[in-house]
Amino acid sequence: MDFSGHRSRIIENPTEALSVAVEEGLAWRRRGCLRLNSHGSPTAMPNIAIHRSQSWFHHKISRDEAQRLILQHGLVDGVFLVRDSQSNPKTFVLSLSHGLKIKHFQIVPLEDDGKLFYTLDDGHTRFTDLIQLVEFYQLNKGVLPCKLKHYCARIAV
Repeated sequence: MDFSGHRSRIIENPTEALSVAVEEGLAWRRRGCLRLNSHGSPTAMPNIAIHRSQSWFHHKISRDEAQRLILQHGLVDGVFLVRDSQSNPKTFVLSLSHGLKIKHFQIVPLEDDGKLFYTLDDGHTRFTDLIQLVEFYQLNKGVLPCKLKHYCARIAV
């Protein structure tokens, strides 16, 4: 089903349905990230903090604490969390269990043509926010040793 509002039709081809769903999701996210500036014109909100509300994001925890949390979930392939990097304040780290080991991957922010992106692979694959990055690697292994499967939930105290 096409929910774009432009037209109403039933989409029977699964590939086309997936394409429309992805397109609509991206359009919805873009619309949701617009805010009016002091002149009443729409401006894009920074995508810097959109990930903070996600259960897989663990703000300022150390590498050792990340490893402890993942060990509590068991060394199952795909157990992960995302945290702020302690060694580089502008980056993030994806901590991931694979092959009975815990590996840490730096998520680097890139600026291109005035826009901020996040990447794990030197800019070959770029994401507008960390939510998009995590969703991609839940569906695709990409440069990681396995897909992201089970996140370590943050516990609010």
